[in-house]
Order: sequence, then C-alpha cells, then structure tokens
Amino acid sequence: MAKRSVRALDVAHKRVLVRVDFNVPLDNGRVSDDTRIREALPTIQYLIDQGAKTILCSHLGRPKGQVVESMRLTPVARRLTELLGRPVQMAPDCVGHEVEAAVALMQPGDVYLLENLRFHPEEEQNDPDFARQLAALADIYVNDAFGAAHRAHASTEGVAHLLPAACGFLMEKELRYLGEVRDHPQHSFLAIIGGAKVSDKIGVLQRLLEQVDRLLIGGGMANTFLLAQGRAMGASLVETDKVPVAQDLLRQFPQKLVLPSDLVVTQRIEADATFQVVEGNVPEGFAAVDIGEKTQGRFAQEIGVAKTIFWNGPMGVFEKPPFDRGTLAVANAVASSGATSIVGGGDSVSAVQRSGVADKITHISTGGGASLEFMEGRALPGVEALPDV
Repeated sequence: MAKRSVRALDVAHKRVLVRVDFNVPLDNGRVSDDTRIREALPTIQYLIDQGAKTILCSHLGRPKGQVVESMRLTPVARRLTELLGRPVQMAPDCVGHEVEAAVALMQPGDVYLLENLRFHPEEEQNDPDFARQLAALADIYVNDAFGAAHRAHASTEGVAHLLPAACGFLMEKELRYLGEVRDHPQHSFLAIIGGAKVSDKIGVLQRLLEQVDRLLIGGGMANTFLLAQGRAMGASLVETDKVPVAQDLLRQFPQKLVLPSDLVVTQRIEADATFQVVEGNVPEGFAAVDIGEKTQGRFAQEIGVAKTIFWNGPMGVFEKPPFDRGTLAVANAVASSGATSIVGGGDSVSAVQRSGVADKITHISTGGGASLEFMEGRALPGVEALPDV
C-alpha cells in the first residue's frame, strides 16, 4: 500500500494544504500533550525548507458544526510556533474571503493554521462545495493525519480528488509500520487488546485471531468473555448482547485467546477506594477494574516470547490509579521484550509514556480508531483517496 509521498511533488513556492491531526488535549488554554503536533513536524519542516507556503488544517474536539470558543486552535498555533521557532499565523476561519486574502499574501516558508474544520457541519458531511473551498486555497494537497484517515470528511477525502495529492511523512510511517505488522508479521505474533467494549473491536478481533499466535484480552471487554465462560461478573461492565460473539470466538480459537485469571475488584472507582483480588466469580456489588498480578505474570510470559506485538487498549480503569497497575505492567513487558512492537490507542500510548518506555517501542501510532480499522483490513477513505506510487 505505497502511496505517493510529498517528496515526489515539486512544492517550491507552491501553496500546500496539509491535513494534520492536531486534535490535542487542552488545559486552561494550553496544549497539555503535544505528541500529535510533534509527529507532524517533519512534514511541516520539510515544506518550510522547500520554500512552500504551508497551510495547515485540522479538527479539534466535537463542536458539531458550530463555533465553540474552547475548541479554537489558537493554543495549537502558539505551541507550534514554539516548536518550529518561527511564527505560525492563526486564521479567523478555515474558508471564506478573509482566509483567501491572507493566503494570497503568504510568502515562501510561511506557515498558516486554519481554524477548526468542524466549526462547519459541511466538513463531516464531506460536502463537495466545502471541499472545493478548501481546495481553492492551495495548489497541492498533503494528508498527514492518519488519526483521521478512517473518516470520509471534506478535508480527508474530498479535497484529495481536487488537487495533486500525496501523503506526508507521518502518514507514510504509519502505513509502513502497520502494513508490515498486518501483512507480514514475524512469528510468534502476539496481539494485546483492551478497552471497554467488545462491540468496538469485533472486526479486528476476528481478523487478528486468524493471524496471531496468541491474543491477550484485558480491560472491560475481558469481562464479557469471562461472562461467556460462565463466570459471574458482579457489577462489572459487560455487554450481555455480545456474549454469543465471545462464545463463538472462544469456540473457534480456544488455544489463541488468553483471558485474565485474576481480577482487581472494587465497589467504587476512586483513588482511595479499597479493593481486593479475586480468581473466581466477582462478588455482587463489586466491579472488575484491572488485571491481577497472576494475570500480569502470565501476560508478561507471553509477551516475552513474541517477535511481533500489536497493542491497543488498556487493561483496566487506567485513568484512575491504583487501577493502572496492570496496564503499566504490560507497557513495561512490551518495552523489555525486544519484539517489533506497535502501540496504538490513547490509553496504551499514555501507558508507555507514563512508564518512561516510549523510546523502546518500535512505533507508537497516532491513530487509535484508524489503526484498528487498518489492522482489520478495512479501507481507510483518507488513504484510499491518495494516489499510489
């Protein structure tokens, strides 16, 4: 799945519209995690060095087609200015006469950030007229937003058909690493899937189980599989309507699926809450919130013999310590495994960063949903719209 790279286009003195994924967390008007901004820097810096006029566009949050002051991209422009060491001008909107006039004044090397695309409902509707307005700002289109590539929006899919298009360096890297793991993994191939719901990941579970040697399941979704095995789950999060799906997967792949043997359970999910570890049924009124130490050890053993690892989703209520211990244990095991490791999904990425082991992970994907859909084998509209090499 090699797509045309921005390197293949003559961008000097050209207006280049770059779809980036600057959907970053904000805290009191400041960017609290600039990972996604940093990941876009190689493409932006390349365009600056080539003398392009770089026009960046992104969404932030879910404003539902209306202007929401707290979702403006101004803090992102400030942080990007700091990271680049050069001014990044902030647009009043993402389309319109005022934006067009400002773009017309751009000089080679300038960087201009458009306002939140999702302030316009036409963005998520992939409206052709809105796509044409975006395309009118530029001579070339570059998609470097892998995290939004599974959405057929005006800025991710529509514009790609209206201008000479290519992928940026981040998109290129994501497709290379994820494509290698999906299509040519080195065995033993291990997948670790967590998170809350089976329903979000049925497709990728089925696809991975056909490929992997082992699949470890943690988090809320493990509860549904344990319920399918006949264990009482107390007040734990379960999807009773997905029990037949879990039973079917357990029947099809009994040797591949590895479920938690012990669980951390509590009556309330608070930092000061008392908790206990159970190996059988979860008592009434208690909820499973993490994997126990025995499971951590079993998972570490499986991780230790793997040559390729794909991990998406936490092992428990990761955002509430001390119920993050299982997830952090998995992060450390993956980092010390020596395997080719791909981590995708917000909480799993946070886990490797909080554990201080991010530099020991082969590739940390910026796309949670996009990486899952890619691994499932589904076509991503933002990728399909780009020309092949």
